[in-house]
Amino acid sequence: MRFPSFLASLSALAALSLFSRAADYDVVVYGGTSAGVIAAVQAKKLGKSVVVVSPDKHLGGLSSGGLGFTDTGNKAVIGGLSRDFYHRVWMHYDQPQAWSWQKKEEYGNKGQGTPAVDGEQRTMWIFEPHVAEQVYEDYVKEFGIPVERDEWLDRAKGVKKDGARITAITTLSGKTYAGKMFIDATYEGDLMAATGVEYHVGREAQSTYGEQWNGVQIGVLHHKHHFGAVKEPISAYVVPGDPKSGVVARVSAAPPGEYGQADKKVQAYCFRMCLTDVPENRVPISKPEGYDPKQYELLLRVFNAGWRETFEKFDPIPNHKTDTNNHGPFSTDNIGMSWDYPDASYERRREIINEHENYQKGWLYFIAHDPRVPQEVQTKMQTWGLPKDEFKDNGGWSYQLYIREARRMTGSYVMTENDLLKKHATPDSVGMGSYGIDSHNVQRYITPEGNVQNEGDIGAATKGPYEIAYGSLVPQRGQADNLLVPVCVSSSHIAFGSIRMEPVFMILGQSAATAAAMAIDGHTTVQDVPYAKLRERLLADGQILEYTAPAKTKKP
Repeated sequence: MRFPSFLASLSALAALSLFSRAADYDVVVYGGTSAGVIAAVQAKKLGKSVVVVSPDKHLGGLSSGGLGFTDTGNKAVIGGLSRDFYHRVWMHYDQPQAWSWQKKEEYGNKGQGTPAVDGEQRTMWIFEPHVAEQVYEDYVKEFGIPVERDEWLDRAKGVKKDGARITAITTLSGKTYAGKMFIDATYEGDLMAATGVEYHVGREAQSTYGEQWNGVQIGVLHHKHHFGAVKEPISAYVVPGDPKSGVVARVSAAPPGEYGQADKKVQAYCFRMCLTDVPENRVPISKPEGYDPKQYELLLRVFNAGWRETFEKFDPIPNHKTDTNNHGPFSTDNIGMSWDYPDASYERRREIINEHENYQKGWLYFIAHDPRVPQEVQTKMQTWGLPKDEFKDNGGWSYQLYIREARRMTGSYVMTENDLLKKHATPDSVGMGSYGIDSHNVQRYITPEGNVQNEGDIGAATKGPYEIAYGSLVPQRGQADNLLVPVCVSSSHIAFGSIRMEPVFMILGQSAATAAAMAIDGHTTVQDVPYAKLRERLLADGQILEYTAPAKTKKP
């Protein structure tokens, strides 16, 4: 993601003039993410005029930004246009010319809980970034959807309302887009926030919604992304065991908070790096600007304690490339550096993104070149580099930081852990999620013994697919009558840890656009769209709204 080099400001008179000359659409989608493109396609299929106003130049968000090792959960509940996306990916890789650096039969077919290629269902769940981006570009071309790129919402005064209805939005360049319905498909929820809709940032207390896994989770160590995965304790101090020597880099000296209490912190972000080990297609790892090996002292201590899992999440995607994700106690997640991102200015967000990029490039460079790194790890890292044929206008580096959570709307219905665990019925399903409850670490702190530990990484099963309520896509009554939010949905922090998957965002984008079209046709608010009619249309368009596990066959 890139930000404008300057912030334009409009006088009140100029703003009024621009509003009067606004381009007029039935549906205005703000955000060119996977959800934004799918929402626009659905609106167009339902006969509505639509525009995608995108801060980004490249379509697809994380799906085209490096997250090619799809977090599918149970793929049986991925329907509609979301499934069509993965079918189009399958069609691409079904062509011999798609396999430029690897033969198809050599590809391992490993996926995230599912085979990468499902020939029977004609879907493929694992893909290269440029392939995903091309699918989204094909969508907007095929359906004749105008896309306004590098257009940034004027968050201060760019939303015009008539009572509880948004009438138009204006970007920093001065362009204005009027519409009957608006969809905020950004990872940040900027349109939602600028409209005045209630939202939340950070973790709620366990007591807020009666959840086990929300709030500060001191002492809860799931997965292996914590220092308990190392054979010996790791001191948090520059001179091990000596508090007077100062705290080692990337550790917070602040108290972590009490178990179960709320805070304003969000889970760690990272870039889902696409790397390759094909020499002809590889850009060697280089030293980033401001590189400081002291920033990786903790990683060195982890290595010295015998940890050797650096390459566990170099997940294979086609053509000898990876979707490289966080793994272990000190990895690509930049823990504690994303807390102020959700509400930050564009300039501050750019600083945060640059810091994440330099940290992650420095992590790669440190492992590949610091002589203190174990030789076998260093030698293997030197075989990897950035691919020349991905992100070509950005030096092989992803355009999109993984915003795992930012703002979350407090809407007509709040999805919580209790919906995911089926402790009560969820009303008015408009799609399903199924991935496990997955929050990455939120903070890295000092234990009472003076050692370093991570906190906030939660992995809990959802007991199968769960329904997502229509009310979680719409604001509370009276806050915004014509806004739908399929990405920064109304949910608790821990429920969002499962909902936040790209297939689900596409599912909810389609459902949001369907509701928008029905609200236009019915001359009603999004809160008053009749669910029975919405449900009928969603099912007709292939959405999966309920799931019953197939009966187990008895062995003879």
